[in-house]
Amino acid sequence: MNGLVSIHDLMPETMDRVEAILDWLEQRSVPPATLLVVPGKPWTSNGLSRLRELAEAGHELAAHGWQHRTQPRRFWHRLHATFVSHNVAEHLNLDSAEITELMLRSFAWFPENGLPSPRLYVPPAWALGNISAKHLAQLPYHNIETTFGILQRNQEGIYQMQRLPLSGYEADTDIRAAFLRKWNTCQARSAKMTNRPLRISIHPDDPGLPLRNQMQAQILMIDKFVSYESLNT
Repeated sequence: MNGLVSIHDLMPETMDRVEAILDWLEQRSVPPATLLVVPGKPWTSNGLSRLRELAEAGHELAAHGWQHRTQPRRFWHRLHATFVSHNVAEHLNLDSAEITELMLRSFAWFPENGLPSPRLYVPPAWALGNISAKHLAQLPYHNIETTFGILQRNQEGIYQMQRLPLSGYEADTDIRAAFLRKWNTCQARSAKMTNRPLRISIHPDDPGLPLRNQMQAQILMIDKFVSYESLNT
């Protein structure tokens, strides 16, 4: 079974935890991972230097929202925050033009700070929000990840969905742990049955949460690790 590994929520305050996860993955022969960077945080010159070192070591840097924090206003967004996103799904408070502006600002931040331009964008909580096809066409990303899979930009600049299974381990309550344990099992089964890569998404606190053993088990069941970029070939 193939697998994609990403580490979410790379911010100044999570840098040490993310680097510890990278060491943990390296001990298990996992190649460089995709790191989801939150640009709008208070990055210092030291933090930016550490990001450059990670990129030079082969880790792909992806854009991950802007602030990774929002205050839900709409009913659907409040429900989403309660059961899924914990107030991080900033796209859900925005209209199509505002989402586009945020994604373009996030893209521009990387070269402005001496980092490789991101080819992948992952909205916080995988919640892309209500963005129109017209606005999608204005975006520079090669891939945009959602809960259901990867939106891949073709030669005509049109994004098309490739559905891929997804596992996550950010279970900070007993209810979330029970749900995610079953969800992850089903997603791994789907990956085997469809011969599609399993997206393994790791958050900075996951090594200390109840699903850490399932996370390790799913890492170890991967025969070949692939990159997001390889999905476009």
